[in-house]
Amino acid sequence: MSDVSDWWQTEIIDMAPGQIRMRGHPIEDLIGTVGFVQMIWLMTRGDMPSAEEAHLLEAALVAAVDHGPQAPSIATARMAVTCGLGLNGAMASAVNMLDDVHGGAGEQAVVLFHRIGDPADTEAVLDEWRAENGPYIPGFGHRFHTPVDPRAPRLLALVDDAAAADVVTGRFAAIARAVETTLAEAKGKPIPMNIDGATAVIFAELGFPAPLARGLFCLSRSVGILSHAWEQTQQGGRNKGPTPPGYRWTYTGKNPIDKST
Repeated sequence: MSDVSDWWQTEIIDMAPGQIRMRGHPIEDLIGTVGFVQMIWLMTRGDMPSAEEAHLLEAALVAAVDHGPQAPSIATARMAVTCGLGLNGAMASAVNMLDDVHGGAGEQAVVLFHRIGDPADTEAVLDEWRAENGPYIPGFGHRFHTPVDPRAPRLLALVDDAAAADVVTGRFAAIARAVETTLAEAKGKPIPMNIDGATAVIFAELGFPAPLARGLFCLSRSVGILSHAWEQTQQGGRNKGPTPPGYRWTYTGKNPIDKST
């Protein structure tokens, strides 16, 4: 039995008949006394956040819940339902879309902010980042929301409030703003901080490691995914692809069909 019991080791949960402890806390003491955001913090970090820290984390999670059915993850969930998947299958399919390009920018932005360290180093670090990763700067710019992503100023204002109350340092908010200013000066127009950049500020200010930023985004966006999958279930529809049937793709191979006849 020692081989079996030593196979998995965890500080997260301990169980015996009639007993469950999460990070040392009896589950019956947690139920009805802590919120879901506090539970997320406890499970991922091992301790309990202050009320102010939990409030800031909750703001980030609320802000990233949904961005419409054109978002690849949401579209996937809705299409999955029309193909016959249940809610769990639709959610799993959608969450698997949240990778480097769609859903990973928050993690990348946390890495970038830590690399900058000092706002005075912003331009040099951005040059290094582009040389290593290409021209895209994670957390900035938005194809829909120009010149301002409405979520970012509100989140940054909450970070400012938390910094004024000594809940966080405000260091990463200053770094993110320096990036935004540097990009705008280089482009000659505003390059707005987007939801990924703003939530990355909060995750970094609260001390979450960069990979957890993506995990937290997945938790947040799962709410929108579930909502859209459920709505599509209620609406019905069978095998709905990404575009209506009357629209066709562009064929670039040999001998295209003459669609005019």
